[in-house]
Amino acid sequence: MPTLRLGDTAPDFEQASSAGPIRFHEWLGDSWGVLFSHPADFTPVCTTELGLTAKLKDEFAKRNVKVIALSVDPVDKHGQWIEDINRTQHTQVNFPIIADADRKVSELYDLIHPNASATATVRSLFVIDPAKKVRLVITYPASTGRNFDEILRVIDSLQLTDHHSVATPGNWKQGDDVVIVPSLQDPEVIAQKFPKGYTAVTPYLRLTPQPEASIKR
Repeated sequence: MPTLRLGDTAPDFEQASSAGPIRFHEWLGDSWGVLFSHPADFTPVCTTELGLTAKLKDEFAKRNVKVIALSVDPVDKHGQWIEDINRTQHTQVNFPIIADADRKVSELYDLIHPNASATATVRSLFVIDPAKKVRLVITYPASTGRNFDEILRVIDSLQLTDHHSVATPGNWKQGDDVVIVPSLQDPEVIAQKFPKGYTAVTPYLRLTPQPEASIKR
């Protein structure tokens, strides 16, 4: 199975979930999506992650993002796990968890890494845009919980740079200066696109105040 790469179309699938049958592309609609996998239900690190994801519901909604998790366990176990998550993380799980008992989605998304485990899925996360293109892939070791502040930051960057001729520098966050892309050289176009002006640190590193994001907050 080829590795899923940036810019590839996210594979469509139909699979059972804690919220009923999911046809992925139809469920995603015109939204951005975050699909993240877990090796099994009732795992401690994943329990904290799913609780945190539920608590970030409003942050994802502001960015027009739908979130969906995956575990290879069946739906009935998902229901029991959700009860644990709600109780221990003091929240209410408000997104589907795919039941991938037959490993169909795991195969489509290359989540079985034999050097890690011949049967359990790795902990990968995919950001998918409204055109169903894969825009970010992160694979975490089992011992390390995901940083959802970073995931939100990357989504902010993707949504900003999709609509403006900019890139975001290291450690950028909402409101910081951004970089004018090197391919943009026409002074008149630059003045039109960036009326607040810019600072040329070098001819190729030009900083400008962040343009208004395309998705309102």
